[in-house]
This record gives sequence, structure tokens and C-alpha cells, in this order.
Amino acid sequence: MAEHNELGKLGEEMAAKYLAEKGHVILHQNWRFSFYEIDLISLKDGTVHIVEVKSRSSKYFGLPEASVSKKKYRDLMKATDVFLSQHLQYRYVQLDILSINMVSTNEVEYFLIEDVFY
Repeated sequence: MAEHNELGKLGEEMAAKYLAEKGHVILHQNWRFSFYEIDLISLKDGTVHIVEVKSRSSKYFGLPEASVSKKKYRDLMKATDVFLSQHLQYRYVQLDILSINMVSTNEVEYFLIEDVFY
């Protein structure tokens, strides 16, 4: 597996643990439909959280959250629509970005941007 894929997988595992510690119940990791994918889907206080996880091991290319493109937003919106049509029991939803910057093994920075749009 390529190094960036390993970093992404590690980041998603760290994100699930981080959100669980904040009171989220993890419903799905890497939920897929057709060519759409949602990194994490969690539930907290009756709201479904669609979470895009971005991880980096260096600040050289900028902050992780800055790499979420307009195309990615559109794809997340479409994936969210499909997910909600398959799970009619959920009424409230929000999209979040969880940025994880692993500058060193001793220093991990989490930055959760909640309710980005929808």
C-alpha cells in the first residue's frame, strides 16, 4: 500500500477514535455507493454526521482541511443524499471536516469543522 494510503487509513482510524471520545456513535467507516465514498458516518444527539477526514504528516503542502475541493463537496452531497434515501430513519444531518495533522509522533493536531454546509 502506498504511504499516503496508509496515512489516510491511520487518519480515519484516529478520527473514529477521536469522535467516539467526543460522544459520537460510529455508524459506518468508508461507506460506499457506486463511486461515492464517505469516510465516517456517526450519530450524536440525534444528528447524523457525515465526516470527511483529511490527514497530513507535514505542513509543507498546507493544512489538511484546505485540500477539500469543490468537487469533493459535490460528491459528498450526492453520497449524503443516497445514504439518507437508504436510511429514512435519520432526519437531521450535517457535514463535518476533521483535519488531522500528524507533525510528529508526539504532536497530533485535530481540527473539527462542524456543519460545513447542507
